[in-house]
Amino acid sequence: MENFSELDTLLKVFWYLAIPSSLIFLVQTVMTFIGADATDGLEADFDSNLEGAQGPFQFFSFRNLVHFLLGFGWTGISFYDVFENKTLLILIALIVGIGFVAMFFLIISQIRKLAEDNTFKIKDTLGKTGEVYLTIPEKKSGIGKVQISIKGSFKELRAITESESLKSGTLVKIKSIDSDNILVVEKL
Repeated sequence: MENFSELDTLLKVFWYLAIPSSLIFLVQTVMTFIGADATDGLEADFDSNLEGAQGPFQFFSFRNLVHFLLGFGWTGISFYDVFENKTLLILIALIVGIGFVAMFFLIISQIRKLAEDNTFKIKDTLGKTGEVYLTIPEKKSGIGKVQISIKGSFKELRAITESESLKSGTLVKIKSIDSDNILVVEKL
């Protein structure tokens, strides 16, 4: 390899961006795997959620800058001798750098789906429809059961009604929940 001082200025810039961003990326990766990476440690001075967009993380962050520079720098180095047109080379390096950030967004959004809380909460039944499983006696004179699907799983829950008796197979809507976590239902 030729002496670094003899390299073209553009190639030097690519190296100056690629090496430090690679080192920072390695440190961030190691910190992530040992659990010492709860946050970037740097906060943006502005709200980057872009009015109503529900992003899982800030668009402008130190981590995203490192990912962009990693893609940009190494693409510039890799294709420096391939493209004679240096403007085209910079454009391709920009696209790959943006692609690195987009890939990071995709990976993080998929990981966040794994962290979803799917535990059953009785309040999630409010307003939902279900089917009477065991007959519900009229006007709170006894307790029956309804079968309801919440977050993809079926539950059999105790239920009462404020109207006439509801037979098995009747479709009902959950109106409220009483103090003993018994569903108050009405016929659909």
